[in-house]
Amino acid sequence: MNIFEELKARGLVFQTTDEEALVKALTEGQVSYYTGYDPTADSLHLGHLVAILTSRRLQRAGHKPYALVGGATGLIGDPSFKDAERSLQTKDTVLEWSDRIKGQLSNFLDFENGDNKAEMVNNYDWFSEISFIDFLRDVGKYFTVNYMMSKESVKKRIETGISYTEFAYQIMQGYDFYELNAKHNVSLQIGGSDQWGNMTAGTELLRRKADKTGHVMTVPLITDSTGKKFGKSEGNAIWLDAQKTSPYEMYQFWLNVMDDDAVRFLKIFTFLSLEEIADIEKAFDAARHERLAQKTLAREVVTLVHGQAAYQEALNITEQLFAGNIKNLSAKELKQGLSNVPNYAVQKEESLNLVDILVSAGISPSKRQAREDVTNGAIYINGDRVQDLNYQLSDDDKIDDQLTVIRRGKKKYAVLTY
Repeated sequence: MNIFEELKARGLVFQTTDEEALVKALTEGQVSYYTGYDPTADSLHLGHLVAILTSRRLQRAGHKPYALVGGATGLIGDPSFKDAERSLQTKDTVLEWSDRIKGQLSNFLDFENGDNKAEMVNNYDWFSEISFIDFLRDVGKYFTVNYMMSKESVKKRIETGISYTEFAYQIMQGYDFYELNAKHNVSLQIGGSDQWGNMTAGTELLRRKADKTGHVMTVPLITDSTGKKFGKSEGNAIWLDAQKTSPYEMYQFWLNVMDDDAVRFLKIFTFLSLEEIADIEKAFDAARHERLAQKTLAREVVTLVHGQAAYQEALNITEQLFAGNIKNLSAKELKQGLSNVPNYAVQKEESLNLVDILVSAGISPSKRQAREDVTNGAIYINGDRVQDLNYQLSDDDKIDDQLTVIRRGKKKYAVLTY
């Protein structure tokens, strides 16, 4: 199958401006295309990964990607399907975030090899040179207010209010397409389905101002089988920056996706062939309790985003914690694996008697309960059961001289730090 047929088979095509013409362009020769990423945070997240990997698939098929970082549009804010105006960031903040995003994109696209090597562009480079008067005369005159008001992203905000700043965003994104077409012969824009209105503003400007035809292809906004969206605005962001979301946390995210989503996500987020995925699906359906699809998904995506070593570390943390082998892990690994566990900073003058610590750290609600927990064998220090009421924590209980892990029962953990 050709690249467009593969994208459709993987569930990666939501809308196109002219599917027949786009397929013709993609099969007849090299197409230059772009995807834009506004620096609205200091990292991209899984919501962005769909478009990034679609761009990578097209590059592997011989087409030429341009990765646009929105240094200018990031200063304005995209109103698309937001309930309220975005908080404007300073130029220095947007510049810093732009640089971080550039670094992340370089992990996925090939910027070094071939006549279709990727190129990085920043729309601040051209917008910073355009005066307000010139922009209104040379770009704004091609857009009617009626056309701009017809966009869904604007319609949804009319009742609650939308500033001229965000109202004009679609013209800026439209001009990006025009500028990239003029300078680099870019003829295709790829983005999320929520960007359709902004993206088609670009094809409209190309048609009116340059008498050229541009193509738009949107990828679906990914939701799980309950309708929950991937993305930072939903409070469940999985960031591509390992400092914001550790490889272990990302591994756990994929390991715990619902059965009904696992195979679909394999098609979208991995480079396994459709034939390989079909084989995995068959084995998965025969023994879903073994979670083959989720384990494969976790392995492939963590390796893709963070590398083989990070995947192996995440897998090791998972296996050791499941087995209760705390002492087999380093403090660094435990900080990843127990990042959501309550921490308690032990003070120098504090009693290190186990019963006292259990109460101070909030592991047991009272001294009476703490004593019962210890004598009943419910307390574990670094994976080892302790039943001595007079037990005193010592340096021997510190892992890498940094922390001690206490478990009460099967699931309640606490990390003591020093």
